Amino acid sequence: MFTGIIEAMAEVTESRQEGSNITFVMHSHLASELKIDQSLSHNGVCLTVTQVWDEHYTVTAIQETLDKTNLGQWKPGTKVNIERCMPMNGRFDGHIVQGHVDQTATCTNVQSMDGSWLFDFQYDAQTGNITVEKGSICVNGVSLTVVNSQDDSFQVAIIPYTYEHTNFHNLKKGDLVNLEFDVIGKYLTKIIQRSYR
Repeated sequence: MFTGIIEAMAEVTESRQEGSNITFVMHSHLASELKIDQSLSHNGVCLTVTQVWDEHYTVTAIQETLDKTNLGQWKPGTKVNIERCMPMNGRFDGHIVQGHVDQTATCTNVQSMDGSWLFDFQYDAQTGNITVEKGSICVNGVSLTVVNSQDDSFQVAIIPYTYEHTNFHNLKKGDLVNLEFDVIGKYLTKIIQRSYR
């Protein structure tokens, strides 16, 4: 389980096609603290560390992950938000994040707000996922608060610290991001849907 509080960024240095899978070689100062078989969130996607050396490590994405996330667009130089699993005795600073991306969204606008930034995202509402005003949303692994919740879109406000210490400073209009909707909201939606059958 994760909290959506990003620890660092990693950079893709190599990607290797292996059948229908892609193995990514990542560079990060956190690599020396990682171990093989460890779960690590990459832009909100839980991936398993398969090798570690120097300041590098590898993770592999299967076809299912590539189909449902923006990982298929990664190339050398791509900056990725990373977070290790929350320790049992850790502080819960974000919200419950499973590392299971529900779908992608497109960034439709970036607006500078004189010291902060407002990002607009649009997603396919046919999936049944929803946001609520002031609710939690995980965008590229970052725990954020929903602003201006609509049926198929929402906004998030980004403070300077988050802008500088995550890959939000690289996001631009047209970019694809990973979304994980609030797990409590997903359960409630499912319960309500079943009650109307």
